[in-house]
Order: sequence, then C-alpha cells, then structure tokens
Amino acid sequence: MQHREPAMTRPPQTKTPRAARPARSTPPRAARQAVDGGGESHDEGDDGLDGESEGETDGQPEHETEREHDHEPDHEPDHEPGHEPELDADAVEAELVDDPELETALPARARSTAITVGKAAPLARYDPLQAYMRDVQRYKLLTPHEEHEAAVRYFESGDVEAAAKLVTANLRLVVKIAYDYRRAHKNISDLIQEGSIGLMQAVKKYDPYKGVKLSTYAAWWIRAYILRFILNNARLVKVGTTQAQRKLFFNLRKEKARLSALGIDPTPETIAERLHVATEEVVQMDRRLAAGDMSLDAPVNASEGSSQSRIDFLPDKLAGADSVLADAEMSSLLKERLAEFGNTLKGKDAQIFHERMLTDEPRTLQELGDSFGVSRERVRQLEKRLQMKLKQYLADTLGEGAFDA
Repeated sequence: MQHREPAMTRPPQTKTPRAARPARSTPPRAARQAVDGGGESHDEGDDGLDGESEGETDGQPEHETEREHDHEPDHEPDHEPGHEPELDADAVEAELVDDPELETALPARARSTAITVGKAAPLARYDPLQAYMRDVQRYKLLTPHEEHEAAVRYFESGDVEAAAKLVTANLRLVVKIAYDYRRAHKNISDLIQEGSIGLMQAVKKYDPYKGVKLSTYAAWWIRAYILRFILNNARLVKVGTTQAQRKLFFNLRKEKARLSALGIDPTPETIAERLHVATEEVVQMDRRLAAGDMSLDAPVNASEGSSQSRIDFLPDKLAGADSVLADAEMSSLLKERLAEFGNTLKGKDAQIFHERMLTDEPRTLQELGDSFGVSRERVRQLEKRLQMKLKQYLADTLGEGAFDA
C-alpha cells in the first residue's frame, strides 16, 4: 500500500485591509504553462510536482477544508451601505513595510505611493516667477476708454488709486519686455523689478491728452530702466560711465557682426566712424568686453608657489619723501611772505587781501563794494591790481615762477 503524507494545513495569515490589498503577484499555473512552454508539457520534475500537488488537493478531507473556512473571519460589512469605513493609515503603513512580498509585488510607482500613506505629501518646488505671474493675472486688462479715464483722473487730480490701476493693468507688458533681455542677466526677476519701476515712472509722466497709448509710452521707460540695471550690474567694475561708453557697450559687438556680414574688416577706426565715437574709446571698450574682471589680490603664478599679487607690481602714486619735504618747506616760506606782504597793505587793499584773498569763505564783490561805498566793478579792479602787486612781491623774494597768480 502506497504511503501518503498527511496534508499540511496552512498557517493563518494576517489579512491586509481591503483598500491596501495588492493585486496577486504570482500568476496561476495555467498562465505559467502558457508563458513557459506555450501550452506544451513540461519536464518530468515539473510533472511530478504538479501531480503531487493535485494528489494532495484531491485527497484532502472535506471536513478539513470546511474547518479552514470556519476559521476565516467574516467579511460582512459592519457599516451602513454606501458608507466606506475609514482606514487606519498607521496600520496600513506598518503592514506594507513589514511584508516584503507585498512590497515587491507592487509596481515601483505604487510602492512609492503606498509607503507615503499617512504622511505629509512632498512639497512642490516653489518658482517665484510662476507665483508672480499668477498674481499678475489677477488684474484685468483695461479697455482704451477705462485707461483714458484713469489716466485723466491721475493727471488732473493726482488720484493714487487710478495710478495703481494703470500700473497693475500693464504689469504683463513689463514681463514681456524683461523676457527679451533674459540672456543679458541671469535672474529675470531683477529685470521685472526694474521694469516695474520704469512703468511707475511712465505713469507719473504720462499725458493722456497727447494721443499716445500708455503702453507705447511706458515701453520706452521700462526698457530704459532695464538697460540701466544691466549696465550697472554687468561687471564688478562699473562700465559705461560716459555716453560714448554706453553706446559702445550696447552696440560694439552688433556693429562688428554687421560689418563682418558685409565683408568689411571691423577695425576700430571703422567702428568709431560709424558710431561717432573716438577710436581710443573703441579700443578700450573692446578690451574690457573681451576679458573679465581680474582681482588685484589674486596671486601671480600661483602654480609656482608665488605669494606676490598683482597689486604688488602697480606703481605707487604717492609722492616720495623728498617731494613731501620740499612741498612742506615751500608752504612754510609762502605763508611767511604772505604775512609780510599783508603788513605792507593799508586801507581798502588790506581789507580786500584779508577778507577775500586769504579767507576760506571770501566775501562777494557786492558786499565789499557796499562797505566801501563803491560799485562791485571798482572792487574787482582793486582786487586785480592787488594780485599783480602780490605776484611781483613773491617773484622778488622767492624767485621767478614761485607764485603764479
């Protein structure tokens, strides 16, 4: 008689809540056969295992099967129909974490969603520009009639609410113009901020009776403020301090590209002639734009271990000790001679010398003329004659060229 092993009873398993129970990860046997062999028979080892499993299933007593069903908990809902029970997020998370088979059975996206059950969702990345655009879109655009009425109210009575209405309605224009200069500055929010200041200035200067739209007039102010900001912040060392430098800063590279496209050699002389600036300024601006700013404290030949910096090789602009000593001695002699010359003066000449020529806060010609009872032209003539006398006196006492009046 063939010996049959007793059927093994499966241990009770913890039931996963219905909402978090995953899909069955192991395919049925028929599906495995279809995938492995396309419906064909397997090897002997697989047949033996299948036969043994079938034998255990077929030979299992019915009362044992019924007992297993008796031990299964009832899944009858204990809540009202149409009302889903609330899930315990902590329990679901604990079961998901403690059950490795369940975690591997879930797809990657489902695992990431399931593991974060009961926890705060990750925050979205904050984009200041997008947040600003959402705020700008809250303000509606004005019709030509509404824009004209608001502009007239601010122009005639200085209504601040009307000005604010004009500014907020044209903030989209600032963003559009700032976006055209996005390559000139990394942070476009800075350009929008400067352009908004230009918009407020345009609203302040706008005349609604000129027959020009506010957006057309404000565009020039917005561009002017944006370009000024780019010019002031393009380099650590400020460029464009003169009108010619500002013109070259914005047009030098464009003019060189335009001449090259025409087959003309973009020499400094040609560019200077076309832009109406000096040739030396073209050369200087070309050098400044070709290279970045260099620090004077940066070491020279740092790869060779040198500790000297660029500032060590710059010439000292301070005067030498001999020049300082000579200037001090000359100043002392000059004070002595001026005191001696003042002692030789009397009357109006002495008053003009002390109250107009030697003082830090000289009196005007009109004040002296009123005190002398003469015109201011007469006081000027007296002062001129006194300067000639002083020059001759210093030339006689200190030598020629000592005092140049």
